[in-house]
Amino acid sequence: MMSLISSDERDDCWDSDNVTTRKTCAPAEFACLNGQCVPGRWRCDGEPECPDGSDEAEETCSKQTCPPEKFDCGGSTNKCVSLSWRCDGEKDCENGADEEDCASACPSGEFMCSNRKCLATVYVCDGDDDCGDGSDELKCTSPLTCGPNHLRCNTSECVPLMWSCDGDPDCSDSSDEGPERCGGDGVPYLPNRRTNCTAGEFRCANGECVRLTWKCDGDPDCKDKSDESDCPLLTCRPDEFQCGDGSCIHGTKQCNKVHDCPDHSDESGCVNATKCEGPLKFLCKNGECIDSSKVCDSVKDCKDRSDEPKKECGLNECMINNGGCSHVCMDRPIGFECQCPTGYQLLDKKTCGDIDECENPDACSQICINYKGDFKCECYEGYEMDPVTKTCKAEGKSPYLLFTNRHEIRRIDLVKRDYNQVVSTQKNAVALDLDVANNRIFWCDRFHRKIYSAFIHEASDPSQQVPLVDSLQAPVGLALDWLQHNLYWTDSGDKSISVASVDATKRRVLINTDLSEPRAIALDPHHGFMYWSDWGTRAKIEKAGMNGVDRQVLVADNIEWPNGITLDVANRRLYWVDSKLHLIASVDLNGAHRRTHMSSAERLGHPYALAVFEDRIYWTDRDRAAVFMANRLTGQDIHTLAENLNDPHDIVVFHQLLQPQGPDSCNLGSVANGGCEYLCLKAPQITEHSPKYTCACPDGQDLGPDMRGCVPDFPPPSGAVSQADATPHLTTAPSGAPDPLTPLSTLKPMSSQESKALGSHSTATAMVFPTTPAGDSSVSQHCKWAVNSKYDFVFPIIATVVFGLVCAGVYLVWRNWRRNSTKSMNFDNPVYRKTTGEGEEDEIHIGRTDGMGHHTHHHPYPQGVNMGLPPTLCAFSLVQRQRVSCLTFHSAAELC
Repeated sequence: MMSLISSDERDDCWDSDNVTTRKTCAPAEFACLNGQCVPGRWRCDGEPECPDGSDEAEETCSKQTCPPEKFDCGGSTNKCVSLSWRCDGEKDCENGADEEDCASACPSGEFMCSNRKCLATVYVCDGDDDCGDGSDELKCTSPLTCGPNHLRCNTSECVPLMWSCDGDPDCSDSSDEGPERCGGDGVPYLPNRRTNCTAGEFRCANGECVRLTWKCDGDPDCKDKSDESDCPLLTCRPDEFQCGDGSCIHGTKQCNKVHDCPDHSDESGCVNATKCEGPLKFLCKNGECIDSSKVCDSVKDCKDRSDEPKKECGLNECMINNGGCSHVCMDRPIGFECQCPTGYQLLDKKTCGDIDECENPDACSQICINYKGDFKCECYEGYEMDPVTKTCKAEGKSPYLLFTNRHEIRRIDLVKRDYNQVVSTQKNAVALDLDVANNRIFWCDRFHRKIYSAFIHEASDPSQQVPLVDSLQAPVGLALDWLQHNLYWTDSGDKSISVASVDATKRRVLINTDLSEPRAIALDPHHGFMYWSDWGTRAKIEKAGMNGVDRQVLVADNIEWPNGITLDVANRRLYWVDSKLHLIASVDLNGAHRRTHMSSAERLGHPYALAVFEDRIYWTDRDRAAVFMANRLTGQDIHTLAENLNDPHDIVVFHQLLQPQGPDSCNLGSVANGGCEYLCLKAPQITEHSPKYTCACPDGQDLGPDMRGCVPDFPPPSGAVSQADATPHLTTAPSGAPDPLTPLSTLKPMSSQESKALGSHSTATAMVFPTTPAGDSSVSQHCKWAVNSKYDFVFPIIATVVFGLVCAGVYLVWRNWRRNSTKSMNFDNPVYRKTTGEGEEDEIHIGRTDGMGHHTHHHPYPQGVNMGLPPTLCAFSLVQRQRVSCLTFHSAAELC
């Protein structure tokens, strides 16, 4: 028996910020018949938000008319859908009216496959099944003939004659590079082929280098699969579990909710069969589990007889105060159970609370709005909710895919399924990006080591393909800043990330440290960040400002071979494919809330690049030589868009919503290029006070004092001291620089010549410091030199203490030496008398000589002379007007 709460209590649960009860609704709101207000955009959207359903009632929706930019579905539904969805191959009206009376013919000059797919004539009778059903190769009776400037491969395909014997096989069977034509061993060129692999890498038979740990792991990583040849057969003991890669773990580790196998196969297919839950099961007090139908049937099925309590069998607890339940009370044979209506969940055993459906990332395509008892999905500007699929679809022109296929770049219209060639006669196109606003395409050719550009409608003409950047080593990733008009790329040859102006007149390296195998790169120009993948020894995905600052790691765990990355601009997430783990995953743009969307070695053989648009993921697979798409929320609905390809690499989606317009931060004011002499780069918008841009100089130059102009970056000569050294710098002291402090051992006694130069006024000067520039001292100069910016708060204190100790030590040494070598005198006014006890000679010693002998030179003390001597010598000023004879010194150590 079930008991419910009253209708008044139930209505109270509908009150929220989005659905409110008041007498008058705002102009942008819809008034339900019961007086509640809901947003006006929810009216006639196919989902009732009013508790009485009045927002979807027939009398309400039959009155609406569709604006000119909408298509009227007609009929009883009275729905309006975007006009651009008309004849797009998907039924957006519930009655399918948007797909009726659609022309089925292909555009002029294209071939229609038997499956209604439209194909460019260049792909007909070319030896490849481009239609997918083989119809483009059915009526090819005459053998394919090649032009005068082309070579016929053994497989009957044609390639330009100039590509023969260039070290790069262009025929599918490599016959254009065979020894019978070119001589030698005929070893083909491969993009990943290197002369020598590192100690931590395995050299494939075809010259590629892969990680050594990937050899014999059950998953071929070399294109020729040589890393899995000659491997021992792995067998596990009877008490062990064999992982998908052939390794063994103990049997107790299977289904223990811990991933012990590298491929996580030990936790796949695990079902917890020990739960005793639900209305069909009853849990005995001793832990046994029996069918609920056996409870209170007068038969003791539980060993502890807990299924037959006399007092509880036949008692309906819900009859008393609804069992204490806030909403629904369900009586059971023994006891009762509180339940909640749709949209609510039990907060405790009796009280229901609202479920926040928006915590589930798959609840909506884009925007999720939670309110009591329910939730609502909405779309960002430029998108509209599909009334049938309840997903967000883009408005405007139909999107299309562009992907590289080694010697060409192809295009697939995602609505009309048109399939044609955009760029032809390429040697090894591996990466591409777009300028949607200007209808321009950029791509890298790894064989020619250049970046090219062309307008899409002219790209098929080789004369319109403009080389922009050259002298590259191994370009593998490319991304365009469509707001500031700069081009970024990764180079796995010199392990760097570089930037250039879109016309390639200015260029510099941004990052060239701690990069092992940089691959894909993606930009967020509105917020000033760039993202890239690195599949080297320590595989990771990193993030930094588009000016190279604020570098940080986003993903470093459970990642092996991150090839392609892309940004979901609308939902602020980063997606990537892992070719080793065979998965597609994503995180938010701070590296949190990680999700795995697909994980399958069968469906994801060697995924290389991916793109995201609306609710779809598109990716290329080099092992399967095809392009696929799937639902990004569920990982299901996988479809093949193109197959039997040559060697697909990069892929992008062309649509204006993927490059939303915004201000050019470098040209906001009247000063062009932000006043920068060279490059103007978007700065990361970390806080509201972050700069909009920063200037950058070419390699080998640094910014000048105004931080806009450029000056040569010349290192200072060894040992040189400039005026700028008065302030701390982030520089290392040169190896030939003097010691920070002059040691005491360098202090020397004054020679006789120095004494004569100073005159006899220099009484009792025993030691001097080495000569230093005027206005400075050796100690203070060296103390300044020793200050390093890293220890600014420590070195000044240490320098002051050391200097004070040195000065105090010098003074003490000097004072002690003077006391031991100076004869003291007592003056009686007007007669003075010697107290030295060395006889009654009328002589005093107030100087010193280098040798023995008597001197009769007089040493007057002129009035007002200050020799800067210590205070102990000031007593001599009492006799400065008297003539005193300096007699014989008996030793150099004596000082009068």
